[in-house]
Amino acid sequence: MTTSTIRSKQGSKIKKGLRTAAAALFWLAVWQCAAFFVGKEVLIPSPAQVLLRLWQLAGQAEFWITAFSSLWRVLLGFAAALAAGVLLAVLTAASRVCRSLLQPLVFVIRATPVASFIILALVWLQSARVPVFISFLTVVPIVWANVESGILQTDGRLLEMARLYRFSRRKTLRNIYLPSVQPYFLSAFTTGLGFAWKSGIAAEVIANTRRSIGGQIYSAKVYLETTDLFAWTLVVIALSMLLEKLLVHAVLRLTKRRRGGTDG
Repeated sequence: MTTSTIRSKQGSKIKKGLRTAAAALFWLAVWQCAAFFVGKEVLIPSPAQVLLRLWQLAGQAEFWITAFSSLWRVLLGFAAALAAGVLLAVLTAASRVCRSLLQPLVFVIRATPVASFIILALVWLQSARVPVFISFLTVVPIVWANVESGILQTDGRLLEMARLYRFSRRKTLRNIYLPSVQPYFLSAFTTGLGFAWKSGIAAEVIANTRRSIGGQIYSAKVYLETTDLFAWTLVVIALSMLLEKLLVHAVLRLTKRRRGGTDG
């Protein structure tokens, strides 16, 4: 890679960062103007008030316990959904009977409002397990549909070549199916992570789960602590962005390593 190419990439990163910062400042200014014109903290607190409250919360051990408890529940449901979604995709791609039997289930999950599932889950499960179940239920159809599409879109000529050269199942999976499914899986991963986080927090709010971000949001709403409501909402947004960047980066690095190992 030449010096000019490196400089060009660094320049584009700096420009992108400046655009992002400018956009953030613009919306902070809009928020500040709205708070100024409304003039009531109980309706719209100012950015300074919210950031000060967030700083105060971050100084408490309970804040970190709450944040990591919510993070753990969402990640647990998300990981289970990835495993179940991939397994179901393999089954339905391999068997028309399985697809015919399971497709109505996907339709029901997609068509039913998340709130209905949360209320049903409250009947079946303890409130601490409801966010895990809802995150799982929301993500499974996304992973299932994407991975199944990747399997079915695998190039038939490559599969024919594998049969011709008598590839083992493991070699066919590693060299043909995995590269075909990878873009679909990454799409499901990024989309599903966002849905898992939002649905998990929503489940915590409705279930009023103990030691959860959703529970704190519910309490802030009940007691009209709007500044706390905004502060915890910022926590949700920040954790969502951080989680997506870290996990997607980790998956991409693993993918690159696998490619390097295969090429080698």
